[in-house]
Amino acid sequence: MQPFRRLTAIACPLPLTGVDTDQLIPARFMKRTRAEGYGDVLLHDLRFDAAGAPVPDFPLNHPQRQGAAILVTRRNFGTGSSREAAVYALADHGIRCVVAPSFGDIFAANAVNNGLLPARAEEADAEALLALLAGGLTDLTVDLDTCRIQAGEHAVSFAVDPVWRTKLLNGWDDIDLTLHHLPDIDAFVARDRVARPWATPPAA
Repeated sequence: MQPFRRLTAIACPLPLTGVDTDQLIPARFMKRTRAEGYGDVLLHDLRFDAAGAPVPDFPLNHPQRQGAAILVTRRNFGTGSSREAAVYALADHGIRCVVAPSFGDIFAANAVNNGLLPARAEEADAEALLALLAGGLTDLTVDLDTCRIQAGEHAVSFAVDPVWRTKLLNGWDDIDLTLHHLPDIDAFVARDRVARPWATPPAA
C-alpha cells in the first residue's frame, strides 16, 4: 500500500450523521468485480436521483469538490454491514482520509487495510471543519505524523489507533506488520527451543 504521512488535498463536507455501508455502496452494485471499480457508485443513491442524474446540491457533486481526497462528516460513519466494498468505493473515488467523530469498527479496520485513514476528531472539531468548508475553504492538510489537521489558520487534532497509525505510516498490511517483528519472533523461537526442546517437532 502507499504510505500515508501528510496529505494536502481538496476536502468535501458531508454533514450527515450515521452514513452506513449500504449508503456508501448500495448492495445491488456489489456484483461488480473489484477490477471494474466502485468509485462511480460511491453514495450513489444520495448523489443521483431516480433517473440517474446528479443531485446538484449534493456535496460531492459540487464543481469545487471534484477530485476531493478528504471527506469530513459526522458521527457513526461506516456503520452497518461489514462489506469491505464500502471502503473500495471511497478509495476508488479517490478518498484517502475520512474525518469523523466516530466510525463503525469493522469499517475503520477495513479502511486501514486499504490505506484509507479514519481520522477520529472531537465532535466540536468536526463541526468546525464542516463550517469552514461550507464557508468556502477547499483544502485541508492531514498530518499523520503529528495527528493534526490544518484548515487555513485553524488546526485541530485527531486520534487513530497506534497500530493502525504504524501500518498507515509505513504502507503495511497485517502481514507486513508481522514481518516487522520477525527478529523478535526468531529470537523467541530460539529461546523456546532451549527452554522446551521436547516441544520442537523433529526435523523431517
